[in-house]
Amino acid sequence: MSFARLGLLILVFVVAAAALLYTQQRRMIFPAPAQYPQAPPPGFRLVHTQTDDGLRLIAFYRAAQPGQRTILFFHGNGDNLLGAVQATRGFAAKGNGLLLAEYRGYGGNPGSPSEEGLYRDGAAAMRWLAAEGMAERDVVVVGNSIGSGPATEIALRHDVAALMLVSGLSSLPDVVVEAIPFVPRWLIRDRFDNGAKLARVKAPVFLLHGDADTLVTPANLERLRAARPDATVVRIAGVGHELAYTAPAQAQLSRWMDGLR
Repeated sequence: MSFARLGLLILVFVVAAAALLYTQQRRMIFPAPAQYPQAPPPGFRLVHTQTDDGLRLIAFYRAAQPGQRTILFFHGNGDNLLGAVQATRGFAAKGNGLLLAEYRGYGGNPGSPSEEGLYRDGAAAMRWLAAEGMAERDVVVVGNSIGSGPATEIALRHDVAALMLVSGLSSLPDVVVEAIPFVPRWLIRDRFDNGAKLARVKAPVFLLHGDADTLVTPANLERLRAARPDATVVRIAGVGHELAYTAPAQAQLSRWMDGLR
């Protein structure tokens, strides 16, 4: 085989691989679980939010005890509402209200997930809270893993009390390129560029990360810290990407919340 023919075959293979990655990447980025909860656990009720592009989405809600703020929580990309219940149990124990948002394409919801779609889903959750009479300053937005994307976007658009990111992405291309160095950054359709937004978020910011996280590495935390030098930053030793569900994370989140004005 000539070098020219070999080069052509390699080029065809690379173009085909790039096309496959471009068209199929959302199936990998948003692996919506096949199973979804049929009913909320005790203490929660099933509610529905309405997106501005016509989707009716499920969510779990529990009202705050008097004097407590409400948490708007966005879970990670392979999780669901039952996982979100576990990730927010520390807030529930303190009497905080909880609105656990579910994404399009997840939990039996209509639609297909994307960056812009998740932003619309977050906006729908904020509208639902407003319709319930909730002031923005009584809402703390929390995002875990890819949920840090819609959480940061909501905190940028609204005058919320605080933004808390657990295992947060500095951007999705940062995460993908660290895991697969040969993938061009421009090929990644969804960006979730939290690092570029944090400086413009008016609310206080809390960043929590496990130093053994190999999926969203601590390098993401350092980039977020550089983007927001006044953020409160906590690294938990020996914990990986499961951080949000651990007792140390629950304690740190609740402790910081207690110090909010």
